Amino acid sequence: MYHKIEDFVKDWTNESESTLKVFNNLTDESLTKKVNENVRTAGRLAWHITTSIGEMVHRTGLTFKTVDENSTVPATAKEIIDAYKEAANNLLSEVKGKWNDEILSVEDDMYGEKWTKGKTLGVLITHQIHHRAQLTVVMRLNELTVPGIYGPSKEEWVSYGMPAQE
Repeated sequence: MYHKIEDFVKDWTNESESTLKVFNNLTDESLTKKVNENVRTAGRLAWHITTSIGEMVHRTGLTFKTVDENSTVPATAKEIIDAYKEAANNLLSEVKGKWNDEILSVEDDMYGEKWTKGKTLGVLITHQIHHRAQLTVVMRLNELTVPGIYGPSKEEWVSYGMPAQE
């Protein structure tokens, strides 16, 4: 939960950069490759992360340009990256331009519950982290390079001249 816009802005900036770091390692071919019938494709996961920005935050009364949650997963990683960048930047502009610290304690109806705007921003970030983690597993299964986010990835350990961590 956030009590200060400044704290959200700092976290959102870091987390959206991390999301883009992961998205930049997707290939067009990986977007539709099914690794298991019970696991979303990389494209579906990346698109869900992207569409969730507007879907969740529009419930708080903010309006900004984003993509519809029911839209089709794009065919290219570039389209997903571009849509994510636009939604993430538009969200940040709206929050910084229209909200202040006091409004973060105002409640909205969120999925049948009452959440403060500060909680919604926190859930948005943890939701993104959750699905980004799922995406990195799918990327591994698709034999894509996974970047380190909160620490080095397997490939990064090797580039540091150290044995890959298991």
